Amino acid sequence: MVDGDSGQVLSYPMRSAGPLDPPAEWADLRRRCPAATVRLPSGDEATLVTRHADVKQVLSDPRFTRPLPGGGGARVADSESGGEFNTEMAATIPQSGDEHQRWRQRIGRWFTAKRMATLRPRIERKADELIDAMVADGAPADLKSALAFPLPVWVICDMLGVPDSDRGRFSHWSDTLLSMTRYTQAEIDAAQAEFVEYMLAHVRAMRADPGDDLLSELATDTETTFSDGELVATGQALLVAGHETTANMIGKMVAMLLADRTRWERLCAEPALVRTTVEEALRFDANSGFGMLRHLDDDLEIADTVLPSGTTVVCSMASANRDEDFFTDADDMTLDRSPNPHLAFGAGGHSCLGQALARTELQTTLEVLLRRLPTLEPAVPVDELRRLDGLVVGGLGEVPVRW
Repeated sequence: MVDGDSGQVLSYPMRSAGPLDPPAEWADLRRRCPAATVRLPSGDEATLVTRHADVKQVLSDPRFTRPLPGGGGARVADSESGGEFNTEMAATIPQSGDEHQRWRQRIGRWFTAKRMATLRPRIERKADELIDAMVADGAPADLKSALAFPLPVWVICDMLGVPDSDRGRFSHWSDTLLSMTRYTQAEIDAAQAEFVEYMLAHVRAMRADPGDDLLSELATDTETTFSDGELVATGQALLVAGHETTANMIGKMVAMLLADRTRWERLCAEPALVRTTVEEALRFDANSGFGMLRHLDDDLEIADTVLPSGTTVVCSMASANRDEDFFTDADDMTLDRSPNPHLAFGAGGHSCLGQALARTELQTTLEVLLRRLPTLEPAVPVDELRRLDGLVVGGLGEVPVRW
């Protein structure tokens, strides 16, 4: 199915009128064409699902599998490899079935509520340090480069046992590996090779002299034996999923709250709303990035449309989170919305493994900002914010603020 009556195949991702606004096509697709044919940056075609019920169904149904390199699915990026979803490293980790669940369970032990509670004070201290430096440099400042970007990379590198001196390299690798149209294939290949070389040496060092970090724990686990390649792929998965997405979400969350000053003022007066505000920011985010890919090995029906075997499905969680048939006042940012069954972290057996960590980082960062900078305000009009284009994840180029 194509775009309604026009017969036109839409280009995906779609552009928005404003940096924080959803594309106008989303509402129309949910209403008239919830399973639409779209053309990806690679030139390949896929089926886009946009309604909450349909996105949740696809993400939860094990018959919709994660695509594997060389498996015949649509490529995302305009590079030769097709992007992060199509790399050989992505295939090193089991992508489905019991093996994938065992991998998730083993990695998931690190993301327990107890560990997150232990990590929270350290994140708070680091956020305070970064804000100290931002304040010392004076206003206006770019909140993204001063706080939103360095904090998550510090957290994820701490989890991987990476020294502070190497964290700038991790930021570059993460950015490059998430490219859709921003980097050339040669640049992506170089970043991939550099990351693998670094992480192989790091994993072997962890085996010989383990520290108090996730990779050391996995490298020395006597129950579940991980190969060096599996540990490198796990490190890449955690870096890409756990750094760039959270970094961009911190910036977007603050921009959303400052776009309507009454939101920030209400939070300052009612800091107990931080938890529900974070969930609402995740739901309300119209610039979350590409979405999730799924592949069909059988003919299956979705959104009253039979999709043939071999179809690649793109799940737009951001559109699903704006579904007016599922959420009351879906286009309003309601800070005390509860319950809030958004799909920002996916659903089913492949839901985001690090969502507890992301929530901890987002909540802690917002709490520290409210405490330290209650007079925070935008340094430029909202419509002058610049979207970050060309990557699988969505974000803002800068978040200029003053106080």
